[in-house]
Amino acid sequence: MTEITKLFVEPTEVSRMHRVNLNQVTFNQQVFDHASFGISLVSPDGLILTVNPAMEKMLGYAKAEFDGKRIGDFTHPDEAQADIDDLKALLLSNDDEVQIEGRYIKKNGEIMWGLLSIKLFCDETDTPLYYITQMIDITKQKDSERRLHESVERYTSLKKYNHDAVISFGLDGRIINANTMAEKLTGYVIETELIGMKLANLIGNENVSKILEKSLYDNSIEHDIDMLVTKEGNTVEVLASIAPIFVGGHNIGFYLICKDISEQKKLLLAKETAEATNKAKSEFLAMMSHEIRTPMNGVVGMTDILLDMTDLSEEQRSCIEVIRKSGDTLLSIINDILDLSKIEAGRIELQEEIFDLRRCIKDSFSVISGRAEIKSLSLTYTLNHDVPDYIYGDPERLKQVLINLLGNAVKFTPKGSISVKVEQRKGDPDKLVFTVTDTGMGIDPAWLNRIFEPFAQIGSLMTRRYEGTGLGLAISRRLVRMMGGEIHAVSDGSNGSSFIFTIRLKEAPELPSEQGFEPMSNNAIKTSILLAEDNSIDQLVMSKMLEKMGHKVTVVTNGKEAAEAVHKEHFDIIFMDLHMPALNGLEATQIIKKSLQEKSPRIIAVTANALKGDREKCLAAGMDEYISKPVKRETVMKLLRQFALV
Repeated sequence: MTEITKLFVEPTEVSRMHRVNLNQVTFNQQVFDHASFGISLVSPDGLILTVNPAMEKMLGYAKAEFDGKRIGDFTHPDEAQADIDDLKALLLSNDDEVQIEGRYIKKNGEIMWGLLSIKLFCDETDTPLYYITQMIDITKQKDSERRLHESVERYTSLKKYNHDAVISFGLDGRIINANTMAEKLTGYVIETELIGMKLANLIGNENVSKILEKSLYDNSIEHDIDMLVTKEGNTVEVLASIAPIFVGGHNIGFYLICKDISEQKKLLLAKETAEATNKAKSEFLAMMSHEIRTPMNGVVGMTDILLDMTDLSEEQRSCIEVIRKSGDTLLSIINDILDLSKIEAGRIELQEEIFDLRRCIKDSFSVISGRAEIKSLSLTYTLNHDVPDYIYGDPERLKQVLINLLGNAVKFTPKGSISVKVEQRKGDPDKLVFTVTDTGMGIDPAWLNRIFEPFAQIGSLMTRRYEGTGLGLAISRRLVRMMGGEIHAVSDGSNGSSFIFTIRLKEAPELPSEQGFEPMSNNAIKTSILLAEDNSIDQLVMSKMLEKMGHKVTVVTNGKEAAEAVHKEHFDIIFMDLHMPALNGLEATQIIKKSLQEKSPRIIAVTANALKGDREKCLAAGMDEYISKPVKRETVMKLLRQFALV
């Protein structure tokens, strides 16, 4: 390679150099060697003749490695101007000197952005002699430009696609820009109407003044902006946010961000309406429960009392049995309808406790054993070895599901057997699997999913052979889901069926004591009982039932009389109705418990509601137990045994 030994300088410049004793050749060489930008000398055909140290450093090649290289050898292949011919074409259209930005590949493979300046030098006859190129590394500037561009794009995208209206405005209160949502929300066109408009047209002069004067130090200003006026003059409810705009440390304006909450307000109103409707439904349900169960208490209670009489003729006893069975059937239908309504209204909660799983299954069998015996059906159950004896859950709701399934099995099984199997789910030890299998008529596979819908029954109204509301399975499915499981049926349509359900296993933290109730003695303890009940039929039923057990019964008609009676006479137990005039059962209980304290008799709530929360309210008021109407003799005797009063 040849060194650059001569550069063209004006005579005046030469004379100046002589005045500082600086040789022109030396000066030119020093500029070439010590320039901070790359310099190269290129032949007319594009061959690189020499480069300065800055060019070597810039591209990462030693000077010797440039031998035989052409000017386009380092250019990125995606660049439009790649070789000397492309550069010549540019020079012809730009007076023999041009600047271009492009990418270049360094020796280590990195890509460098460079600003290339190239100038053609010719002799007196305009014959090209050589090109001089200068290269400045602008990679950092390009990276900064890229980041700035990305930031602008992100901001633009955020503003453009934001679901909220975004409006920027200056300190003069005029709108600078806005996004599409602002255009949609206000009805104004951004370019021709919003830009330059006074923000006060949208939110009022007072709000604009507050923002400009106080929002930098008072964030509560944005809470005052709750309405936005549209082009048509309508108002839109909004949730507003204010964000200051700073440039160079100086506040130059603000962003107003508005969320349209009109739909949310509508949804909130709909929610409140639904809650009010649900409350009304719950209140109606409570009323219906009370109004239906109260007379049923008279029907069921009086038939029990009549059947206890020993001097009945066979015909009389048969008639009373029909009344009792009809009453039980009617009560079962009422309970199904009310249960389903309560579950759908969210009025039922699980009452969880530690209980004996085997006892729960046996109790379920005892309910349907009479009907099964008539058909000579065998009843069996199996608990796998991995199933705990005691679990934590709601025994009454589990029993309700089992009784529903077992009752259906008895209904649709003319002969054969019914079995219950309990096991842990494979791969999921936190679930217990119950399988109720019968050898009955089976279920059409097309019906297997439909039978769990309310009022679904196999067969039409005029042709069906079996009674019932069609609610048992619907209630069972909802109860099973409340207990953390699912239920489904399996059948081929002719060889019996299996109902399989799961519940979440909650093993008892500790086993209950083995203490049980003593069996009933033939010699009942005579106790003094106060009955607080305003319904005359229920008074008659309960008093007759208790008197036939050998107890002394005093009747009062409201809570006020009950609170007064306990101070006049000693009572061992009080059966307290909840809904009474003058003073209700809860209020009367609180007064009695507070006045007598540890000397207070046991108080048992008697109600026809039996809804979610009733039991908790009773216990919280100080009551000792809770029973629902219609009250059966067995239930009363169980409570009296519990409190050692028989």
